[in-house]
Amino acid sequence: MLSSATMHAERHHDLVEIARRAMRDHGLEPDFPPAVLAEAERLSPNLHDGDPSVRDLRGLLWSSIDNDDTRDLDQLEVAEALPGGAIKVLIAIADVEDLVRKGSAIDGHARTNTTSVYTAARTFAMLPERLSTGVTSLNEGEDRLAMVIEMTVAADGSLAGSDVYQARVHNRAQLAYNAVAAWLEGDGPMPPRMAEAAGIAEQVKLQDEAAGRLRRLRHEQGALDLETRETRPVFSDGKVTDLREERQNRAKDLIADFMIAANGVTARFLDQHGLPSLRRVVHTPARWPRIVQLAAEHGEKLPAEPDSRSLNEFLERRRQADPDDFPELSLSVVKLLGPGEYALDPPGGDPPGHFGLAVKDYTHATAPNRRYPDLITHRLVKAAFASRPAPYSNDELAELARHCTLQEDAANKVERQVRKSAAALLIQNRIGDTFDAVVTGASEKGTWVRTSRHPMVEGRLERGFQGLDVADRVRVRLVSTNVERGFIDFVRDTHG
Repeated sequence: MLSSATMHAERHHDLVEIARRAMRDHGLEPDFPPAVLAEAERLSPNLHDGDPSVRDLRGLLWSSIDNDDTRDLDQLEVAEALPGGAIKVLIAIADVEDLVRKGSAIDGHARTNTTSVYTAARTFAMLPERLSTGVTSLNEGEDRLAMVIEMTVAADGSLAGSDVYQARVHNRAQLAYNAVAAWLEGDGPMPPRMAEAAGIAEQVKLQDEAAGRLRRLRHEQGALDLETRETRPVFSDGKVTDLREERQNRAKDLIADFMIAANGVTARFLDQHGLPSLRRVVHTPARWPRIVQLAAEHGEKLPAEPDSRSLNEFLERRRQADPDDFPELSLSVVKLLGPGEYALDPPGGDPPGHFGLAVKDYTHATAPNRRYPDLITHRLVKAAFASRPAPYSNDELAELARHCTLQEDAANKVERQVRKSAAALLIQNRIGDTFDAVVTGASEKGTWVRTSRHPMVEGRLERGFQGLDVADRVRVRLVSTNVERGFIDFVRDTHG
């Protein structure tokens, strides 16, 4: 039960204002300028009915699967069983570029922030809500223009063919991850919208089969199968009352598998048409020796040189041996791999690839309502459709890659700060309590830990951090919180 002092503090602190200040502090704009909002009001969907190059696929059984509270729908999916056992998968991506043109006021704001910022207090969308949750969102029951990525998934998970084109689509059912996952696993009833839309249930099962094929092949090739957990604050009457743990599930995996494959198809499409692209890159981990050491602590041996396949085989053995501990191990590996970044891939270039996904060709093309790199990618794809030169020079793309990486990092910092502000509100009456924790960061800038059990919160280790490294387990004591700045401070507990 929250003390009266804690409840008073909750009334005093405004998480939305904390989020707004954090955005400004990190070079992000929390508000849309009047010119952007005015421009958005003038826009309405255009289905390009007279354009023969735009296919009419509104008759297919399209559906979306996303978070329960998602309102900016970027993707729809549909599948078809083919003779011989292959499955054709179509992924429709919102054609945001058709309304948000390069150089427009809306584009200028999106180019500044480069991403939507999802804080515990509220979402700061990259595009005005009239677009992102309205006329460019693939909302249920609406006709929309989309970029369709088509791929034929063979029985072994390889792609027997692929294509990219524009089409008109219609979302028959907006579904949610948790309900779909429970139904697929046999742990819950069929979601109501699935039951109401004839044929959608069979569709989702076929999509699940195709996604499983893609996933198995990726893991055989070395893609890392990690299980990370995040927490989301729970609010009641405007107060933070809990931190709810968000877990990976089968429906989330389904969509992730499709998006990974679609982004690969798009990268290769641009390369085949002699156009540059913005690649999403995760480099070979500089902290591989620590990963090797971590494996050794579990009685395993990894090669001296980074090898994603060996790492994934180790991870799979640990998942089987100790499933309860596996999320902590996954978190440590994620921290040691390091963050992703954007990089220019010129025509005919040799992209560095994505270590964690074990793929060479990977761009971002599947979330243009909330990520600017995806909007850039769609403009490049449309240049390929029209046999035009790229709408950006290589120098401009290289600068955009750098800027998008920096702004993504800024957005992550804002989201983390607000999440920690919410956590500080929840645990500020627990000063002096001790917790089991795992080290999530260790550098000259400081050492950070995350508590291992509910509530899972991350904070800085102010004393007793000497000799600690990522993945080390430690007992810590909470010594202070600062809601306004999102600070949660621990010291190493020496009395446990």
